[in-house]
Amino acid sequence: MSIIANTTIVSNFAAIDHLHLLATRFDTLYISDQVYEEIQLGFRQGYDFYSGLDQQIYPFNSNGWLCLTALNGSGEFETFGELLGTLHSGEASSLSIAYHRGWTFLTDDKAARKTGKALGISISGTLGVLLSLVKDNLVSLQTADVALQQMIKTGYYSPVISLHQIINKN
Repeated sequence: MSIIANTTIVSNFAAIDHLHLLATRFDTLYISDQVYEEIQLGFRQGYDFYSGLDQQIYPFNSNGWLCLTALNGSGEFETFGELLGTLHSGEASSLSIAYHRGWTFLTDDKAARKTGKALGISISGTLGVLLSLVKDNLVSLQTADVALQQMIKTGYYSPVISLHQIINKN
């Protein structure tokens, strides 16, 4: 199944210089043109952790694991237009693409998650990615927890301070 992420997911991992964790988890991760524009705007506004990101994006790099995708077809454009009333363009485009193509959507944005669930879209976020890395034995629980702690220090709001809190519930 294809997966599309919005800016918050990319930012959380980029801010701690751990984009490699996303690349480890996903052979291919899609971002919409609008998400790419938000990332470029962030870089121009001084978010230096986006520096060099183009080197990981296909088509800018033929070996890129982050792949640009665009809205396609009247249905995707119509849904995008409807969602723009309540969401930013990155979330609206990603949701529209996920909805029409049957993809999973990665976001931490509360409004986007609520909208996605109402549309029946499979949703995950930063914590879900970190947990899946651990469950699939791609990284240790300690490594994922350190990444979470670093994200929290850079401003990521997490409902837990350690992944142990989630794993111990299951």
